[in-house]
Amino acid sequence: MSFTGVFELFSGRPRHPVGADGRMALSDHLRELRARLLKSALFLVLAFSVALFFYDELLDLVLGPYNDAQQALEDTDTTAYIASAGGPLLLQLKLCGVAAVVVSSPFWLYQLWAFIVPGLHAHEKKWTRVFAGIAGPIFIAGVATAYYVLPKGLEVLIGFTPAGMQNLVEFGDYFSFFTRMMLVFGVAFEIPLFVIMLNLAGVVSGAAIGRYRPWIVLGTFVFAAVATPSTDPFSMLMLALPMMVLFLVAEAVARLVDRSRGRRADQWADDEASPL
Repeated sequence: MSFTGVFELFSGRPRHPVGADGRMALSDHLRELRARLLKSALFLVLAFSVALFFYDELLDLVLGPYNDAQQALEDTDTTAYIASAGGPLLLQLKLCGVAAVVVSSPFWLYQLWAFIVPGLHAHEKKWTRVFAGIAGPIFIAGVATAYYVLPKGLEVLIGFTPAGMQNLVEFGDYFSFFTRMMLVFGVAFEIPLFVIMLNLAGVVSGAAIGRYRPWIVLGTFVFAAVATPSTDPFSMLMLALPMMVLFLVAEAVARLVDRSRGRRADQWADDEASPL
């Protein structure tokens, strides 16, 4: 394939005239999607290559919570190990792959955003830009909270090891546990943000959120108990309490939006006739 052909693969330029309303031919949409997927894949490969040079630092970062728990458990003999001969190589590839996905997330999320944006209205683009800017820091806050509570969760779990026995932690299982913990906290912190989006879309009102607040509190604690991989009460509380604060903020924002838009209570009636 010539250089021009490779450039065409990554450019995704439409080959048919774009309509006055911004509509494109289906083949041009698919061509653009292919180009953005190729760009994202190339960036992932570059990020993965860079992560290989920082493998030791990444390994120390992932093992940090376990090492902290190990130091706190002076009376329990626990050791991390790798199960097979090919385990170290698989571990390095998996760890660097996860790091590449996380580090490159701003780029591939932008590619996804740029593919969706042309089909949105002006006011939808404005709000989605706001939420795109807020969602990232909130997700990072959730991940940071998980990293903070994980040593305590590991300490509780490993602390159940009977006296006179050694606790062997297979690193592959630990790494899966680590990534699940980070993902659960990060996604859970995003839920109140989606509540605000539903309010802006006219699906749910601030008054309805307040009316169902007791059930939201109960559901939040049940969700935290089920979703937290470590199953200890400390981790559950550290997930449930910030979620409750974010839900209260979401309710306050929803009520302000309803008030600013002049929405009346009867506009949210459940038996209101559908425009369809």
